[in-house]
Amino acid sequence: MVEITNIEVYNLERAVVASGNAMRLEPAECTKEEFERGLERCKKLAKLGGGTGNSNFRTGILVTFDLKYPQYFSKQIQRYHFLQYVSSTSMMHRITKMDFDKCCNKYVSKAVKNIVNRLVHYYNMFQKYFYHIKEWNETVEAYCSYLSYLEDDNNFTLDDDVFVDRANFLYDCYMRIISNCPMGAELTVHVSTNYEQLATIYKQRKSHKLKEDWGAFCKFIEELPYAKELIIGEEANNE
Repeated sequence: MVEITNIEVYNLERAVVASGNAMRLEPAECTKEEFERGLERCKKLAKLGGGTGNSNFRTGILVTFDLKYPQYFSKQIQRYHFLQYVSSTSMMHRITKMDFDKCCNKYVSKAVKNIVNRLVHYYNMFQKYFYHIKEWNETVEAYCSYLSYLEDDNNFTLDDDVFVDRANFLYDCYMRIISNCPMGAELTVHVSTNYEQLATIYKQRKSHKLKEDWGAFCKFIEELPYAKELIIGEEANNE
């Protein structure tokens, strides 16, 4: 399930002070007094809501964090254009090294995890015995037998082109791993975003059906500095 760690917030004071620049000829100093005046102004601007330009100061309040997420969650969070994946675990590079008993959420069944772990085992065996004829042939026989069991078909056979060279066995096995990877498998990404985008996310996801995942994400938003005043302000105004 979603877990958020290593949270950092940048430029909050400067962005709050800068919210008054429309009425200035020169930028103000970021003093305690200017910040307090700016904060009162920003509370009012936040209540006016996004899409009006009034809350644009929030784009200057930057947030970074590490996000642990299941695969189905990534399809939803990546729709937000101002939420950037800085760097993430590569499923393509690491899937054959993953232990699916440990990297899946609690809703992935043992049977599903066993299947993918077994396919990962065969892939690594193919790599290990790539140049060992006897062991290679034994692994091919075991692999084909396992696929026949999975398909519940005693007459199951691989396509002829798989047998042309050994690299095709690696490819076939890899594609079965990546294609059968459960949506509950979890990876980690470092994320960069801002208060304006988080305000949009909060508004859209606070009552989402995925209550454990989006619930954890919205709780993270609620606990950011001045979140009630600057992020959730428009929500509080409408309730």
